[in-house]
Amino acid sequence: MASIVLKAAGPEPVPCKICGAPAPLFGTVDFNKSCDEPRAEKLPPLGIPVQFRRCVDCGFLFTECFDDWTEQDFKQFIYNGDYIKLDPDYADGRPRSNASMLFDHFQADRTVVRMLDYGAGNGLLGRCLREAGFATVESFDPFTPAFSRRPSGRFDVITCFETMEHVTDPLARIDDMVSMLSNIGVVMFSTLLQPADFERVGMSWWYLGPRNGHISLFTREALAVAWRRHGFTVCSFTENRHLAFRDSA
Repeated sequence: MASIVLKAAGPEPVPCKICGAPAPLFGTVDFNKSCDEPRAEKLPPLGIPVQFRRCVDCGFLFTECFDDWTEQDFKQFIYNGDYIKLDPDYADGRPRSNASMLFDHFQADRTVVRMLDYGAGNGLLGRCLREAGFATVESFDPFTPAFSRRPSGRFDVITCFETMEHVTDPLARIDDMVSMLSNIGVVMFSTLLQPADFERVGMSWWYLGPRNGHISLFTREALAVAWRRHGFTVCSFTENRHLAFRDSA
């Protein structure tokens, strides 16, 4: 059986993955640390440390430990058969809830709006919307064989729910989504922002969990910087739900 191998983090600061400012080491958690969800299973420590850095300017929290991993590594050690035990709402509850929210927002335009669910998982969100009368809803997720083929064309609305915290290169994912947007397109996405008392909470924050794949944790400033590269503004409805749209100025 293959063993888990992580890239070691050096002692010196490295450029932040979002803004390029220095990001020194901030803290370490065990590989098996998962999100503190009420219904989720808790795993015993694995004895494999995962080192995180935090940017001195934008506050982005990230790890280099998975930067060398292949898609197969992630599938074997994180997104495997045990993943549903760590995130019980992943397969059904969350996509249905998000589909209901999208129906409320876009039902008047459901026959004309082109939508893409980016990081679609099992594709349930898209199926729910199509069953509700949405004419064009596509699903894309490189970790799911059924939806790993990159869609063609441009989309008016791209959804990206609980995905940005999972990626090793968030700017590349944003670049990819922007490349698939229509000229008037928007991106609706969710990722929980670091709390105001993060300096105190630190590595014990419930949302930080390598075993869940939560390896990129944003601040409001980090989100703003990441999307500003494309001339986008980010509006946050809550600490977890956000909208990115082109700046009309």
